Amino acid sequence: GYGHTVPLSDGGKAFCIIYSVIGIPFTLLFLTAVVQRIIVYVTRRPVLYFHVRWGFSKQVVAIIHAVVLGFVTVSCFFFIPAAIFSVLEDDWNFLESFYFCFISLSTIGLGDYVPGEGYNQKFRELYKIGITCYLLLGLIAMLVVLETFCELHELKKFRKLFYVKKDKEEDQVHIMEHDQLSFSSISDQATSMKEDQKANEPFVTSQSPTSNDSSINN
Repeated sequence: GYGHTVPLSDGGKAFCIIYSVIGIPFTLLFLTAVVQRIIVYVTRRPVLYFHVRWGFSKQVVAIIHAVVLGFVTVSCFFFIPAAIFSVLEDDWNFLESFYFCFISLSTIGLGDYVPGEGYNQKFRELYKIGITCYLLLGLIAMLVVLETFCELHELKKFRKLFYVKKDKEEDQVHIMEHDQLSFSSISDQATSMKEDQKANEPFVTSQSPTSNDSSINN
């Protein structure tokens, strides 16, 4: 929120709270789902293609791809839009336009620069719709670039430095306790199965040895 348009009434403020509680998680889920599908075609498949087809190292290809993707994203969503805003906005220079792009796509949104607020702005409604589409696509592009860099092997190793390491002795104790429980449960099951088999066996009368001897003598 840039802060140039705010609710003033109590009902408007209450609606803004409810709308934000529902809308912000939904927006995050939407962006995450879109980024997860885009990154398959933009990052993973190209890296795998150059690794399998040309035999290059996967780590080297991933680094080069991340740098190129970052350069293209910065050019398409920072430098080119900044040049366009500097032309469309009369009182903005290139630095102020670039500043607006950075503040917006980094989700800071200070609101000190908001495009399309002049009353003499031509095609103001269409201009606002174009800015909304630019911000949405820019956020998706930024998340794709960040996800691409996070998948680099070097950054994964760097992130592991900040992970909380588990105590190996505690892990081994938990594993041994789990094994003992599983072994005892298996032995109990085997004992119960044997008892069931004995109970289900038919009763057979054993002949006495005297009767067998008499039948043999006869």
